[in-house]
Amino acid sequence: MSTTSETVVLGQLGAVYGVKGWLKVQSYTDDAEAIFTYSPWQIVIQGKQQTVTVEEWRRHNKGLIAKLAGIEDRDQAHLMTGADIIIPAEQLPELPADEFYWRDLIGMTVVNTDGYNMGVVDQIMATASNDVMVVKANNNDAFGRTERLIPFIQSQYVQSVDKTAQRIIVDWPSDF
Repeated sequence: MSTTSETVVLGQLGAVYGVKGWLKVQSYTDDAEAIFTYSPWQIVIQGKQQTVTVEEWRRHNKGLIAKLAGIEDRDQAHLMTGADIIIPAEQLPELPADEFYWRDLIGMTVVNTDGYNMGVVDQIMATASNDVMVVKANNNDAFGRTERLIPFIQSQYVQSVDKTAQRIIVDWPSDF
């Protein structure tokens, strides 16, 4: 994989499970099991990237466990714990026009329907009810805000997302 290629973190390898080289897997995909549809994985261990293939996987209680090819015992598996699971961004499926990957929203300018520039999307938080944009306010914010939390609810608060202009229009008060 080229180092200039953009990558996406899909999950992380967790604790060792058993003595035959299995590892717990924390998936960041919407459907947790979807992490296994991407192959091969690139993992990053101590700053070094390597390619691994999932030999077998299964659900275990409320989580997932996987057996990586070439990892035969607990000691080998232990060396993999904490590794990020990444793939090239181009492997992600195309989304419908009204859906977005979080990574696409980060860095976009947020402007309300009154034309007030509210700042830039710094991150997205998942909550029980909906996703929330953390918008870092401009340094000279007229209302003294350093950040705003705006629910990412399309057609209620988020009026439009323009990927080309890198702008999100929201129906949100300037002083909130």
